[in-house]
Amino acid sequence: MTVGNPAHPSAIVRTNLEAEGWSLNEFAVKLGISRTTVFRLLNARCGISPALALALEGIGWSDADFWMRLQSNYDLAKARRELEVGVGS
Repeated sequence: MTVGNPAHPSAIVRTNLEAEGWSLNEFAVKLGISRTTVFRLLNARCGISPALALALEGIGWSDADFWMRLQSNYDLAKARRELEVGVGS
């Protein structure tokens, strides 16, 4: 089976943020999270937690299930790649 390479959910968050024209501060306030968390998310240094998925749903960006599926697909593909690299070593 071939392994997909889904983008980190932050790519969609970044696109939506740019479309809204919100600053990082505005976005952080709307979500009720710190600017540091926003920065980490946008740079794919953290994932979408259930609480963040609900916050994104709360501002009208799809539903929490969508965000959790994106994160799960990304995490699973990453784990598969790591397993393949480990097996090939």
